[in-house]
Amino acid sequence: MAKVFLVGAGPGDPELITLKGLKCIKKADVILYDRLVNEKILQYARVDAELIFCGKLPNYHVLQQETINHLLVKHAKKGKTVTRLKGGDPFVFGRGGEEAEFLAKNSVEFEIVPGITSGIAASAYAGIPLTHRDISSSFAFVTGHSKNFEEDRIKWETLASGVDTIAIYMGVKNLPRIQERLLQCGKSPETPIAFIQWGTLQKQKTVISTLGSAYESALRENVTNPCMIVIGEVVKLREKINWFEQWGLNEPLLINDAL
Repeated sequence: MAKVFLVGAGPGDPELITLKGLKCIKKADVILYDRLVNEKILQYARVDAELIFCGKLPNYHVLQQETINHLLVKHAKKGKTVTRLKGGDPFVFGRGGEEAEFLAKNSVEFEIVPGITSGIAASAYAGIPLTHRDISSSFAFVTGHSKNFEEDRIKWETLASGVDTIAIYMGVKNLPRIQERLLQCGKSPETPIAFIQWGTLQKQKTVISTLGSAYESALRENVTNPCMIVIGEVVKLREKINWFEQWGLNEPLLINDAL
């Protein structure tokens, strides 16, 4: 029966995809995948599966979102099983909600398969817990860029004063604006900040600074996207629990043996 699976592929480390997500890859007739999906995961696709790259680079889209939406409907209505692979989680800044809306509008059956979002995984791999009983009892996920370059609708005042830890996705390009708004809204310039570039991959790089020096530090260390920005006192815990960049990972799991 034709069906579309909107699957979160995780943040980069291929072992962080869920077993359910992997099963969706293995049974798909058609797979549409994004740029930040680790292509090692695609080795589990059927040899006869059609693979369609939907990658998005800053200011350049291989396929526009509208085209992706129509491809999902087109292949499903041909009676095919379609897996839409998205980096991280499909409903966390992944446009999964927009795709689900379009599928529902066109009476196409679909299923959401959650994935591990980079806000959680990259922070964990950098040794930074988003919550801690003594330091942080709340956190917020924030997009670092706005749709169609519109003025952002982020409630910076609330974030600056009412949230202990802020995790910002893809915010390097707009870092001066982010820094300015948080400082304007009363966030201390001494607040610790971490830039986690290519989180969960072997090339992961973490830069620690303060909010007041964030832009200068990012320039000096050549920080670029993909990057998670974590702001809050929990960043200080990295000094004690920075495990990944010290010891790395264990031997890779034999995924076929786990299914």
